[in-house]
Amino acid sequence: MNYKNKKVLVVGGGLSGMAAAKKLLLQGAEVFLTDRQPKDKLAGLKALEELGLDESHLVLEREPVIEEINPDLLVLSPGVSPQQTFVRQALAQGIPLWSEVELALRDSTAQIVGITGSNGKTTTASLCGELAKATGRKTVVAGNIGLALCGQVDHLTSQDIVVAELSSFQLELIDKVRINIAVILNLSPDHLDRHGTMENYIAAKARILENQTPEDLAILNWDDLKVRELASLTRARVVFFSSRERLEKGVFWDGEDITVGCHYQGAGSVKTNKKITDRKIVGSSELLLRGRHNLENAMAGVAVALELGLQEEQIAQVLRSFQPVEHRQEIVGKFNGILFINDSKGTNPESSIKALQSYNDPIVLIAGGKNKGLDMTDFLLEAKKRVKSLVLVGEAAPKMELLAKDIGLKRILRASSFEDGVSKAIAEAEPGDVVLLSPACTSWDMFKSYEVRGELFKELVRKHYSEPN
Repeated sequence: MNYKNKKVLVVGGGLSGMAAAKKLLLQGAEVFLTDRQPKDKLAGLKALEELGLDESHLVLEREPVIEEINPDLLVLSPGVSPQQTFVRQALAQGIPLWSEVELALRDSTAQIVGITGSNGKTTTASLCGELAKATGRKTVVAGNIGLALCGQVDHLTSQDIVVAELSSFQLELIDKVRINIAVILNLSPDHLDRHGTMENYIAAKARILENQTPEDLAILNWDDLKVRELASLTRARVVFFSSRERLEKGVFWDGEDITVGCHYQGAGSVKTNKKITDRKIVGSSELLLRGRHNLENAMAGVAVALELGLQEEQIAQVLRSFQPVEHRQEIVGKFNGILFINDSKGTNPESSIKALQSYNDPIVLIAGGKNKGLDMTDFLLEAKKRVKSLVLVGEAAPKMELLAKDIGLKRILRASSFEDGVSKAIAEAEPGDVVLLSPACTSWDMFKSYEVRGELFKELVRKHYSEPN
């Protein structure tokens, strides 16, 4: 699409907004940028001004007036709700509304692998990125994983691969983007403060399938009924994965090995006249990833890799060497016989339940932060079974404490700050225990991001054990 001399209002001055504005400026658009933050809080603004962003086109610390700008297009950053008044006014006037993902991928000729789901997106996107690189093709891994897609994909050709982690916020505003290999890992309540209902949330996630063709592939979790039912929404071929049932036309776990069903032949499978049987890819005991949820992530990765043309032994080699991503059940270290795990990316109850289920040793759990309007009951019931001490931090702590007491958790500690919470957790732990940071909440009450929260956790733990008592 030609953006030259088009008026484009970019909403949000974070990573996505800055990347979108840069792309548009480089393509000759007249860019307006709005954000609630003051100018000195917007990193990267100077670089945009050097590219020609006019200071008079900055609308900061207030909502823009659509009639004053008369934009041809609005590009929303993921953290910006489309329900804001000026956005709704723009829509009422027929002005197109895109996500940064739409702007980045709309005209891309690269093969696009899109990963979404309530949990496991970052791990699966990172794994699929490594598998894609093993094909020898140029690969970009970006999106919700922490690197905006704009500016990363413009140089790619039809021979190259984009692996995009896609959130519901990014997907709800796509228009014509076509995802060639779409993966939906799971669906559980998340971001209901933004989407309002579970139905709206699922509908946003399902848009990853919207523009697929029969030449494309949808990879879906058979074990999640909500995901399985989405198969009817795509025109693409569908492949399922399961950690509970044998699938002749999919990828499954047989209790020991990740296995490809006898009637599923990916592009990378060697064609043979021999009788086709189930094919073992790798033993689950060979993986560095822990937990059933990570088996599901790995199986989704296997299905992606087969579609990309990898041979089965190549897939196994990548799976054996792949390590957990930062802030997702990341091993901080073992100190005085206590294992410290950073799962700061556990920002909803379902994600943190899976983290709890990954460990058999007594757990000292640090939880809390800003709740996204989600029910914590199942999470705290799981904690009751596995946690010896629960340390609560942040805005959600008072309500979580009341619920935890009603459920019957015996040892609950409230922290005055995140630093105090880590200190209390260390004091509670004994040799053989696991200290697990898996908040089940976002970080936005105390931190800019879950990454900042996770980094502070690691820093505090290592500092404690490096200094003399």
